[in-house]
Amino acid sequence: MTTVLWTPAPERVEASTMAAFERFLRDKRGLTFADYNEMWNWSVTDLNGFWSAIWEFFNVKASAPFTTVMAKRQMPGAQWCPGAMLNFTDQIMKHVDQQPGGDALIVQSETFGRKSLTWAQLRQQVSSVASHLREMGVAKGDRVVAVLPNTETAMIAFLATASIGAIWSLCAPDMGHVAILDRFKQIEPKVLIAQDGYVHAGKTVDRREILAGLEAELPSLVQCITVPFVGDLPEGHVAWDTLLGRDVAYESVQVPFDHPLWIVYSSGTTGNPKPIVHGHGGIILESAKQSLHHDFKPGGRYCWLTSSGWIMWNSQFTALGQGTTVAMFDGAPNYPDMGVIWRFVADEKLDFFGAGAAFFSGCMKAGITPREQVDLSALKSLGSTGSPLSSDAYDWIYRDVKQDVWLAPISGGTDLAGAFVLGHPGMPVRAGEMQCRALGNAVRAYDEDGKELIGTVGELVCTEPLPSMPLYFWGDDDGSRLHDSYFDTYPGIWRHGDWIEINENGGSVIYGRSDATINRKGLRLGSAEIYQAVEGLDEVMDSLVVDLEFLGRESFMPLFVVPAKGVTVDDALKDKINAAIRKNVSARFIPNEIVEVAEIPRTLSGKKLEVPVKKLLLGQDPAKVVNLDSMANPGSFDFFVAYAGQRAT
Repeated sequence: MTTVLWTPAPERVEASTMAAFERFLRDKRGLTFADYNEMWNWSVTDLNGFWSAIWEFFNVKASAPFTTVMAKRQMPGAQWCPGAMLNFTDQIMKHVDQQPGGDALIVQSETFGRKSLTWAQLRQQVSSVASHLREMGVAKGDRVVAVLPNTETAMIAFLATASIGAIWSLCAPDMGHVAILDRFKQIEPKVLIAQDGYVHAGKTVDRREILAGLEAELPSLVQCITVPFVGDLPEGHVAWDTLLGRDVAYESVQVPFDHPLWIVYSSGTTGNPKPIVHGHGGIILESAKQSLHHDFKPGGRYCWLTSSGWIMWNSQFTALGQGTTVAMFDGAPNYPDMGVIWRFVADEKLDFFGAGAAFFSGCMKAGITPREQVDLSALKSLGSTGSPLSSDAYDWIYRDVKQDVWLAPISGGTDLAGAFVLGHPGMPVRAGEMQCRALGNAVRAYDEDGKELIGTVGELVCTEPLPSMPLYFWGDDDGSRLHDSYFDTYPGIWRHGDWIEINENGGSVIYGRSDATINRKGLRLGSAEIYQAVEGLDEVMDSLVVDLEFLGRESFMPLFVVPAKGVTVDDALKDKINAAIRKNVSARFIPNEIVEVAEIPRTLSGKKLEVPVKKLLLGQDPAKVVNLDSMANPGSFDFFVAYAGQRAT
């Protein structure tokens, strides 16, 4: 049994939202459970009972009720809550009348400074922007896209879009021109909202040229809305600030439970990024359920350090939906030093702060001791995700941040806009472990033959439908791409692409990605996007990239390239490759090492052998990671075997 680092006080347990839900189940449903695992088993067995309890406990606002919770219990193709009519934005706005003068949003921006928005101001500005969008011709089902940082502008624009039944999609401003286009061109947006520049780490970044290119290559656009910072308003554009001043009543378009809410992107290894469509109702239920595990409630003060290009941006609405104040940080987390975020946490008296595991590891390696430098007396909870949080980072948090704090790492994904494994405010925290599997999420570890594993690393699977699983991929008319992404390994069962170990108590450890997805500090990308940038250079004939993220090891991403005839992979070409990735994808995905190879190993059908190479470089037996008879060029694997041996020494 691993070391217990923290145990909640009884009064904290009783005051938690999770405890209130347990009392609700006892009083309203006559349900009591011996322990959490028994409750979890009920939640993944009686799906109708569990999700209807979530609906009732959280008082989901709907203009028409559902006729049944589950009309089809299958994956893919589950059908949830037919008959229900609602709108995601209503779940946020129902808190306005309860605390109109309280802070809904706090924003600390390196570009614009600090500002705050009350709940009443949030509703007014959302209503105003929605009114303008309607006048621009935006209607139910139209797409509104944005290239915005993590500020109140993106939050308001999303809520305004959702309130009229239009569909939202967002990219971070540091993404490359090609990466943004590859996403937005697929969904044919009607309106683009963008900020023309920003300040990061003390330097001004001008995005006008890239934004002009986007406008030129998105012919479906009828209007561009700009937040001007570095330049004048382009001709024909509307200034964002001019959309905020109307005093109009808030109203929402009521839509079916499975009406599209937003489109997010999680790349596969081939083709364009996957445009994942989530529905209003599914996100409402998943967010409500997850707030039990985060212990959100009205009056709380929450921040998750996130880029606007990460699903954790969307997760901010989980807190906002419970009447919790959301504090947003837009800037470099290490400028002017690694203490800037901890000063923000202290100054804003946050009680919940979350970040990617890489942030906590970076603070640990920098040797900072927040508990000695700032007042963290208000801080009660810490969250972590994006990549596995190592045991030494757990130790650093309890030693150098705060001894009496609930550390609740989570792991989930863009694909389901939620978490599979996460925290519980009434359970002890053990070194290196996530506390429990999420209620309603039938998470298990499987071996290659589909047998459940306990106490051994296996594939993370989900054996029952979730309301927040993708409705579909945009443009995937026959559902084949959705099926191939999650259901081709274990028929009827979701395979997520993570390695997980679940112990007999329900605690778990995530070890890293089991597939070829690139995961850099929590931001995931398909290798295809890197290949597009790299192989677009005349000097490069072929390439292969793998991300060697694994718990307990430093993340390492090598890029193997086959140069064109007569070309050498020298420093000049490496600089050119890195520049192409920086421009077309993002600087976040520049490799740790660029290695010249004679050829890339491929299957008989021509696919790059990314996962076998990854397994090999993580130390697995070369004879077991690939069948050489299934390869088009088996001799190419010899180089990678030798390279793996060099890395192991």
